[in-house]
Amino acid sequence: MSVPKLYLIPTPIGDESASSVLPDAVFETVSFLNHFIVENEKTARKFIKTICPEKNQSAIVLFQLNKQTDQADIPNFLNPIKEGFSVGLLSEAGCPAVADPGSEIVALAHHRGIVVKPLVGPSSILLAMMASGFNGQKFKFNGYLPIDRKDRKMEIKRLERYVYNHQEAQIFIETPYRSQEMFEELLKTCQDETMLCVACDLNSEKEYIASKTIVNWKTVHFDLTKKPCIFILGDTFYN
Repeated sequence: MSVPKLYLIPTPIGDESASSVLPDAVFETVSFLNHFIVENEKTARKFIKTICPEKNQSAIVLFQLNKQTDQADIPNFLNPIKEGFSVGLLSEAGCPAVADPGSEIVALAHHRGIVVKPLVGPSSILLAMMASGFNGQKFKFNGYLPIDRKDRKMEIKRLERYVYNHQEAQIFIETPYRSQEMFEELLKTCQDETMLCVACDLNSEKEYIASKTIVNWKTVHFDLTKKPCIFILGDTFYN
């Protein structure tokens, strides 16, 4: 009998089918698991049913991990492993614990000596970086920038300086309803020659990825409102 593990299960990030972006190992793993840690029960059950329609839904046990979760309950989510059952940490979109809830579960698993098994799947951060044309040897993910406009402007300037001083691409994200605001702030704040990659609606029919100088972006007119976006600042890569 194999040792019970904590499996980190990725999900699609766009509207492409699971079979087109997830390897067989994800389907095989979900098929034998009955215990999952999820962010949203409804979408998790929909995903499980989509890739394993034959699975008995009544046998599935879900532990919800989100902003409403009582911190005192979290250690219990790994209890099935004590009883010999592997557990899956299921992302809402993309890879678990990367710009996604779940890091504390993974850390707890390591603390308890539980084997952690990450599975291959789409990451909007890496997909955007791959497609940017920027330095793939040195880059940093900064998460969300400050909401306050003054603080955000200062952070953008700091990241831009870092790009020029260290030739290191700087990746960050924003909630979809503030994507357009972030884009406009970047155009106002950054130097004209600074490179910006905008990657939105990744892995969907509406996918758009482009890298341009700030001055060239100023001639582009499109609305990013409510679009999930990755932004990357980079140095000039082509002369």
